[in-house]
Amino acid sequence: MGLINLLFKDPLAFILIAIPLLYSIIIHELAHGWVAYKMGDSTAKWLGRLSLNPMRHLDPIGTVMLFVFGFGWAKPVPVNFENLRDERKGLIFVSAAGIVANIILAFISLLLLRLIAPSPFGIASTVLYYFAQINIMLASFNLIPVPPLDGSKILMGFVSRRFQYTLASIEPYGMFIIIGLLWLHILDPLIAFFRWAILSVIGVLIP
Repeated sequence: MGLINLLFKDPLAFILIAIPLLYSIIIHELAHGWVAYKMGDSTAKWLGRLSLNPMRHLDPIGTVMLFVFGFGWAKPVPVNFENLRDERKGLIFVSAAGIVANIILAFISLLLLRLIAPSPFGIASTVLYYFAQINIMLASFNLIPVPPLDGSKILMGFVSRRFQYTLASIEPYGMFIIIGLLWLHILDPLIAFFRWAILSVIGVLIP
């Protein structure tokens, strides 16, 4: 779900949500680096990536994708998994951190939507709704187990070394594979399933 339609329908809401949405992908990457730092790898900290400064994170193409298609990316935070105290747990926790961060942002947005009960046609309602939905889409997209997406790294934490190498060998071509699968709508059911699962968890917390 992109924001191009919102730009034409409600320009003010688009402007109000633009910066929070950019920080959705910034916080996603920051979460990776922060968890890696806590687990023993200081690479992101040394390179100044444990920062909320947009200039250290934003990727031009990923930013455009975010506003056009509803999912995008920032420049990946560098992580040396060999520095982590437990490499397998590190693969899982560091890779899941960005996804969890987006789910938390979506949860907070939907909780605020419930608590303040704004007008269903008001600016606040529109901003909170789009912010939640985009973060859910970001989390769902990143759960796809195709390199270089986070889902593939989480999967690596559970599989054999041989299969890890197989997944790693795909990574240079991963984005081309993902774009092709998206164009053919092959990934639509998987993204829809992840979205349903995330909304189900949030629904338990916000009945």
